[in-house]
Amino acid sequence: MKAALLASLVAGAAAFAPAPKAPASSAALHAVVDEIGTTAPLGTFDPLGLIDDDQAKFDHLREVEIRHGRCAMLAVSGWLTTAAGIRLPGMEDAPFGFKALTMAGLPADVRGTVPLTLMTVFVLTAFMVDSTGENDFPGDYRNGFIDFGWDKQTDEWKNRKRSIELNNGRAAQMGILGIMVHEQLGNLNDIGLPQP
Repeated sequence: MKAALLASLVAGAAAFAPAPKAPASSAALHAVVDEIGTTAPLGTFDPLGLIDDDQAKFDHLREVEIRHGRCAMLAVSGWLTTAAGIRLPGMEDAPFGFKALTMAGLPADVRGTVPLTLMTVFVLTAFMVDSTGENDFPGDYRNGFIDFGWDKQTDEWKNRKRSIELNNGRAAQMGILGIMVHEQLGNLNDIGLPQP
């Protein structure tokens, strides 16, 4: 009886032992270990195995991540601003959240802002490209036009700012997703935000 109990304890403990990891490509891991955005405690987080030793593919994925992060930061800021009751002149009665997409019962000139907003998104997307081929890193859309003193800074300062932007973008993506889900569930008040 004691042997059976001991065997079941050993088997139960083995269930919680870490599983052996499959050997990953050392070239792929080496390519991203020193990249901006590799943060503790996760290190290189690639659960879908998208990273391989193709640097062009990695740069494309990083640019997409930065672009989505920038849009998410604008989305969170816009949602919180309108939730606080701040509106453009003439749009004081416009709702916020998903209700802003329908704008039912509002005058036609106010309802016309939804297509205008969508067109603005498409125009911004068209201009968010490296049109000159002079970008220093994925997501650098200065195109030799505007600098704001970036080129005068040290590489350490630039890498720190890029890492901050990347991590803020990641947090904003999770934030706006959480806001949208909880708005649809109807429990934004439970997490300290006003329900539209």
